[in-house]
Amino acid sequence: MAVAVEVASWVAILAGSFFALTGGVGILRLPDLFTRLHAAGVTDTMGAGLILFGLMLQAGMSLVCIKLILILAFLLLTSPTATHVVAKAALHGELKPLLGNFHSAWKT
Repeated sequence: MAVAVEVASWVAILAGSFFALTGGVGILRLPDLFTRLHAAGVTDTMGAGLILFGLMLQAGMSLVCIKLILILAFLLLTSPTATHVVAKAALHGELKPLLGNFHSAWKT
């Protein structure tokens, strides 16, 4: 049973790391603020959530696990909210999303 928990923990940590890395590539590669926000917001929440879940499995039932649950709850509440606020501020500041032919913007 301990080996199964260990394997599940490392799978979650590696999957979370993959999501975080994918979000970083998305921030560098995507053409405008709104697509970058989408890449960062989704992968940040999922990546950090999976990493924290893997750490919870590593910690077992202890005070550390409760702290990790609180961190995860805080992250799940604040990350999408912050992404939404930044997008609304950009729209309010009259920054227009890049629509139409994305391929010309990707060649830079």
